Amino acid sequence: MPRFFLDMPLAAGLGFNLPESVARHVQVLRLQSDDDIILFNGQGGEYAARVTEMGKRHVSVEVLTWDEQDRESPLDLTLIQAISSSDRMDYTIQKASELGVSRIQPVISEYCQQRLSGERAEKRLAHWQAIAVSACEQCGRTRVPTILPAIKFEQALAQTAELKLLLSPIGAIRQSELPASARSAAVLIGPEGGFSATEEALAVTAGYTPLILGPRIFRTETVAPVISAILQSRYGDL
Repeated sequence: MPRFFLDMPLAAGLGFNLPESVARHVQVLRLQSDDDIILFNGQGGEYAARVTEMGKRHVSVEVLTWDEQDRESPLDLTLIQAISSSDRMDYTIQKASELGVSRIQPVISEYCQQRLSGERAEKRLAHWQAIAVSACEQCGRTRVPTILPAIKFEQALAQTAELKLLLSPIGAIRQSELPASARSAAVLIGPEGGFSATEEALAVTAGYTPLILGPRIFRTETVAPVISAILQSRYGDL
């Protein structure tokens, strides 16, 4: 059944016109009056709803019932992702959202090929958040991961997670050596050129443990879904 995210309060019995962007999506899917849909607002649970009117420029719906669905992982997972090229960053955010990441902190590191600031940074942030929303609509999540504004590498190191990992091809430990339990984790993932030696040293000083994922070196957009799946399998709900 089609699912749509709405950034607004929802309640059973409520009737309203969908926001323009969501209405266009409904029209593209060729839904009709009396078709059933699911709405969620990221506050937990989801709502059964029905299309009540399909106009040329509007779509009206009625919220029917609330379902206390909980498809969120018990693991509070933060990805600290160095900004990569547009397509790669989009892929990272999409797959990380599907895999239950709680938040993504984009960072500007020494070898980043993209430097974002001002209006361009704001537009890119809105674009990334929209990708996360779309991924959650598709995968059934009832909460949307937060995409935080980009910050400098040094600022991103201040995390309070139980488990703090730095992904590195010369990691100190392998996944088999990870602790048996963790309720929260923060993971540093480098850009196309990886982190510099200085950045890695700063991360280790800040309490991050270098982790190697295996004998092969992954592209930056591959790392996020791989480590997310590993940690969700070990500490979450996979």
